[in-house]
Amino acid sequence: MTECYTPTSEGSFDFDTIIDRRCTESVKWKLFEQDVLPMWVADMDFASPPAVIQALRARVECGAYGYERAAPDLADLIVDRLERVYDWEVSPQAIVFTPGVVVGFNLAVRAWVEQDQAILYQTPVYGPILRAPETMGVQGQSMALTRGADGRYAIDMDRFAATVTDQTKLFLLCSPHNPVGRVFTREELTAMGEVCLRNDLVICSDEIHGDLVFSGHPHTPIASISPELEARTVTLMAPSKTFNVPGLHCSFAVIPDRDLRDQYNAARGGLVGSPGVMGYTAARAAYAEGEPWLAALLEYLEPNRDFAVATIGEQMPDLHTTAPEGTYLLWIDCRDADLPVAPHEFFLDKGKVAFNDGTFFGPSGEGFVRLNFGCPRTLLEEGLQRMKTALDSR
Repeated sequence: MTECYTPTSEGSFDFDTIIDRRCTESVKWKLFEQDVLPMWVADMDFASPPAVIQALRARVECGAYGYERAAPDLADLIVDRLERVYDWEVSPQAIVFTPGVVVGFNLAVRAWVEQDQAILYQTPVYGPILRAPETMGVQGQSMALTRGADGRYAIDMDRFAATVTDQTKLFLLCSPHNPVGRVFTREELTAMGEVCLRNDLVICSDEIHGDLVFSGHPHTPIASISPELEARTVTLMAPSKTFNVPGLHCSFAVIPDRDLRDQYNAARGGLVGSPGVMGYTAARAAYAEGEPWLAALLEYLEPNRDFAVATIGEQMPDLHTTAPEGTYLLWIDCRDADLPVAPHEFFLDKGKVAFNDGTFFGPSGEGFVRLNFGCPRTLLEEGLQRMKTALDSR
């Protein structure tokens, strides 16, 4: 194990070295006992890009940590990247910095949904999205994704349209979708967008995993599809998952429409601040110099994904999963395993491996677990072996 990380050579990065994270206050590694292998929260077990580490080190050595704003070129870096990666042109004024994507979508609820009104979301879904109605004191409208015989999830557009009522004011989209791993196609996004436009809904799109997509599945920001959708959409993005800096709490909303942007900012109401010094520093370094590291990361994650799917299919026939199109998260159906307790409890007790409980993502997640394969291959191999050992113990 090591506590530090350096590139092995120019243009080459080391994703195999295991970093000892128990010497930190890591939520992922400190929640369970020492003998438990944590594969739950969406926090990769890789060091951040060397450029980020170096920028943070230089900023620390400056010694002064007063109030700061984003560097003047950070919004420009983001704007340039949106055009280069997604062919989406926005102005620097469209970028609104926030201290997190969860903060960002709760802020959107506060801006556009009143107590007797509702937000629409698709289940199973990331827990804080599921709980946003209760968090913000408004109504929730759940639209279930359709799971096919092959385990792949799809959108029943008739059901989607029928779920919208006069109460609905905001569609809270998770794209790419966590936990099911779908990267929605342009056609799917267009169809959902048309329903939202017909019903005058604001769209708040959580696209935090938008950079983490695999071969053949490009991510399309829903706001980039048409001027009409852009004018009704708040797009939430961050370097946190992409460059593995979630603990630095830096994210941003892309809001090209000025009226929408003013309403969003007004909703901050003295409760929502901005990222801190280190968050801005990391974001700037990541967007300026992190692309080679990201390309190498994706080349490492995709074989990890394929290995996990193949191992489960070949060695654990009672479990069912399908290769996610995006994210580093695997959604596993354990219902045919006939386990005596909830799957996450079973694997924790019998295998000493920790996963997310499927019910964290809603009632339709009962009998499922979510596995994080954003880790060195040796840890992934160990986690899968612990799963198999637990199943064999039945």
